[in-house]
Amino acid sequence: MKKFYRILAYTKPYLGYAGLNTVANILTIIFSLMNFALLIPFLNLLFGVSELVTVKPEFHLSTQGLLQSLNYYISQIIITQGKMEALVFICVIILVSFLMRNLSRFLAMYFMAGLRVGAVKGIRNDVYNKMLILPVAFYTRNKKGDIMARVTTDVQEVEYSIMNYLEMLVRDPVTIIAYLVFMISISARLTLFVLIVLPITGFIIGRIGKVLRKESKVGQHKFASLLSIVEETISGLRIIKSFNAIDYTNNKFRERNTDYSKLLLKIYRRRDLSSPLSEFMSSLVIVVVLWFGGKMVLADSPVLKAADFITYIVAFSQIIPPSKSFVQGFYSIQKGIASAERIFEILDAGEEIIEKPDAMPIKDFSAAIEFSHVWFRYDKEDVLKDIQLKIPKGKIVALVGESGGGKSTMADLLPRFYDVTRGKLLFDGNDVRDLKIDDLRGLMGIVSQESILFNDTIFNNIAFGKEDVSEEQVVAAAKVANAHDFIMQTEDGYQTNIGDRGAKLSGGQRQRISIARAVLANPPILILDEATSSLDTESEKLVQKALFNVMKDRTSVVIAHRLSTIQHADEIVVIKKGEIVERGTHAKLLELNGVYRRLFDMQSFG
Repeated sequence: MKKFYRILAYTKPYLGYAGLNTVANILTIIFSLMNFALLIPFLNLLFGVSELVTVKPEFHLSTQGLLQSLNYYISQIIITQGKMEALVFICVIILVSFLMRNLSRFLAMYFMAGLRVGAVKGIRNDVYNKMLILPVAFYTRNKKGDIMARVTTDVQEVEYSIMNYLEMLVRDPVTIIAYLVFMISISARLTLFVLIVLPITGFIIGRIGKVLRKESKVGQHKFASLLSIVEETISGLRIIKSFNAIDYTNNKFRERNTDYSKLLLKIYRRRDLSSPLSEFMSSLVIVVVLWFGGKMVLADSPVLKAADFITYIVAFSQIIPPSKSFVQGFYSIQKGIASAERIFEILDAGEEIIEKPDAMPIKDFSAAIEFSHVWFRYDKEDVLKDIQLKIPKGKIVALVGESGGGKSTMADLLPRFYDVTRGKLLFDGNDVRDLKIDDLRGLMGIVSQESILFNDTIFNNIAFGKEDVSEEQVVAAAKVANAHDFIMQTEDGYQTNIGDRGAKLSGGQRQRISIARAVLANPPILILDEATSSLDTESEKLVQKALFNVMKDRTSVVIAHRLSTIQHADEIVVIKKGEIVERGTHAKLLELNGVYRRLFDMQSFG
């Protein structure tokens, strides 16, 4: 139930709605009871079994007190105007009571909608915010499709299965209690019999739902797996087609979909069993009550009047719907809690990159970046081993080596996408773990091999993350990145939408937009992670020219496979299996005739 209480916590900002909903539900119950209370004088009048009340009774707030007062007023109408007028009077009061009941019910739903939607909005906001905070390592361990499922379908399941039944938790018990009080006022003996029989129904139905929550959680995991396949299919459609893997991929999806569908069928059948089962059990209870109450009416010395018994049965029948909805709500909440658990797995995920409460601000970079005996381990394997490297301000340092050697990991340590396992990473002599994360990252501009662009305009992609940016500033950044000319040739210039991930642009154009974004940020430190490795020769020249413009007067860390692009670097660091094996200028490393020379000769030969 802890998960359920955590979900309820999201309703706190909307307790005003909850209060208004409760008031409206109480009014609904009052007007409903009024309708049934009016049945007794109506039936007595219809059957002609009531004696006219000529003495005004003393008013007191109880069912019998209200009925006595009502009988008196009806009797006065019969005496002064006749039975037909009394019948019209009762019908008008019942009609008004039904109108007020339904108006109150509408208001209850109206206020509950505000609470339900607001609470779900809060859950979505928290999940998305946590997604932004979680470290990069979290997304390497988890499938994107699974995370997407938690943010979308799991949150929707919570809304449907839990939020829709929040009102039930207050309304239905109050309704049942109110009707029971009304029934006790008619016949305490018959109501005691009902209270003995009715719990048996709930016990039998409750036995069915024990495994529903477990099955629902497994079902959500299977659906997340389906979503992952869909996401991977869209991303890798070219590969699937080119390798004639359509049948293979389709069969894989069908197998997962079949497994998910079988489990879903079990869940639905178990959940749907609650409605007909509760219907039958309720009918059984009503039959038993009819038998027991009928004996009380038909006895030689009746202890219950026929009109009272009819009203009692009608009132008792009104307990059945809230009882059924309560049982169905129990099933639904169990299913929703399974989704809530998956949501809270994200919300409770450890924030491995944690900012200290007393973290120091850092607004500029003045001296050097230093890797001091840095080790980094990922999945029980040392990716970096005792790295010692100093990058002075204004210098260009290139990291080269075979794939998987640890170059990108070194770059990812700079903005604290990961934290070192041992050793220290220092900025101007300060350990990065002692600095404010936003300030640290604000000193850096990153251009990676894969251009990360958004389905938005060129202007907004360049100005990404900044407010109050003028068009002149964006244009100036685009010119430095050698992007202005092709931008002006697009349909709407800087206001052209570039599609999902910049799909409407070529690789070189996307990369130059990324560079323009880094230029606009004007960071003192630039990180270029294989920024030209995926481009054709012509695009590479244009991007390389843009990068030269950007790197002027900046401290740059460049990761490159194409050694021809980093020959101008102040220092080239060769990394192999997580260790620095060579370092120096391009000319010096060639003279060493070692790893760098071998890499250079292989590319020259190629």
